[in-house]
Amino acid sequence: MSTVPAEVLPTAASTTRSRGAEDGPAPLAPRARLLPALAAVYRAQLSRARVARIPLLFVATFQSIGIMVMMRGVVDGGTEARAVVAGSTVLVVAFVALNLLAQYFGQLRAAGGLDHYATLPVPPAAVVLGAAGAYASFTVPGTVVTAVAGSVLFGLPLGHLWILAAVVPLSGAALAGLGAALGLLAPRPELATLLGQLGMSAALLLGVLPAEGMPTPIAWARDLLPSTYGVEALARTFAPHPDWALVAGDLAVCGAVGVLSLAVATRAYRRAAVR
Repeated sequence: MSTVPAEVLPTAASTTRSRGAEDGPAPLAPRARLLPALAAVYRAQLSRARVARIPLLFVATFQSIGIMVMMRGVVDGGTEARAVVAGSTVLVVAFVALNLLAQYFGQLRAAGGLDHYATLPVPPAAVVLGAAGAYASFTVPGTVVTAVAGSVLFGLPLGHLWILAAVVPLSGAALAGLGAALGLLAPRPELATLLGQLGMSAALLLGVLPAEGMPTPIAWARDLLPSTYGVEALARTFAPHPDWALVAGDLAVCGAVGVLSLAVATRAYRRAAVR
């Protein structure tokens, strides 16, 4: 018969402490870092948009091309033609990144979908930036097709269309941030849809129509629209000798507006997720 020293036997206090430790709340997993979470949300949203939004992308592209065909009858060339082509190209971004994203976040909030994201260890900025980036990236094929078709239709040079690599993400960020903010701040999904439609209509009327001859109040409203600076940057590159300093300035303003609108959308997401 073997004996065990008394000091190695579990005491009542140690047993109670061990059971209390086992019954207590388990430690939470560490919060995901911004960049990996952003990449995960971006891939998920891009996959979803690719399946559900392809028909709407065709609609946005054909709509912009149809507008250019109609304007071809009243615009011959020059600065007016550049404005029409640039505005119609950025309109594709506005249709998807502003209008559809406002509807998406409005419906997500109304259906309680924000509760799902709120339970995940994902930073709020990753949700907003991932969705905005996916919707903005989704517009790339439509913008390229529209820009090429408009340039051929109005006889504009094609050599500087590489600027779309900067115009699309910067305009997309500004418009997607605005669309996400509208969808998250609207109290009802119907109102989010209405605001998205109004924003796209503003991008159509103020972006496609030439700025010359606009009344002063409308010109001020045009300056407040985030997509205006993307339109101006793209339109300047159709000139025989583009002023690249002004192009860079327009893109810088567009990027600053994009950062601001995405920050507002992130704050609106935090506010909506905790309700």
